[in-house]
Amino acid sequence: MDRINTPAIDSATGPTAEVYAQIKKAAGSVPNTFAVIGAHGPAALKAVLNADGVLAGGSLNKQELETIKLVVSVVAGCDYCVAAHSLLGKLTGLPQDVLKQIRDGQPTGDAKRDALIRFVRVIVQTSGTISVSEFDAVKAAGYSDAQLVDISLAISVTSFTNIFNRINDTTVDFPAVA
Repeated sequence: MDRINTPAIDSATGPTAEVYAQIKKAAGSVPNTFAVIGAHGPAALKAVLNADGVLAGGSLNKQELETIKLVVSVVAGCDYCVAAHSLLGKLTGLPQDVLKQIRDGQPTGDAKRDALIRFVRVIVQTSGTISVSEFDAVKAAGYSDAQLVDISLAISVTSFTNIFNRINDTTVDFPAVA
């Protein structure tokens, strides 16, 4: 149950209405988390959407992006984002069993994906500079310097929505995951 009041999407005006229209055009509807953020911080929502646009045109493929976003959300304990990125991951072609393995912290059988998952978990679960061995492992898996930038951006954007949803207890409007 949302803690922050959200006016009806259809009653939005100004910058909020503009960003909602952009989302509706792209996705068909406005997910609850975007509705709440947009109602009270349209510039913040626009920044999230702009960052996602940068990532979409960046060096990582859609499956890699959804893998990162799912791992970050699982570590954060954000039920909303776990459900969202499980569905979005499925839409990119990630099989259900792989999505479950990612959520459960199990190997997926894909060495490059598993290296990405490990790297993202280390970044999110630890503080300070990562070890040389962690850096070398993600580079050995085939991730470029440009991809490390995009991985960092994906983690940052996902962390924002995770934190906001944890504050708001946003009502999940995606299929629940076990």
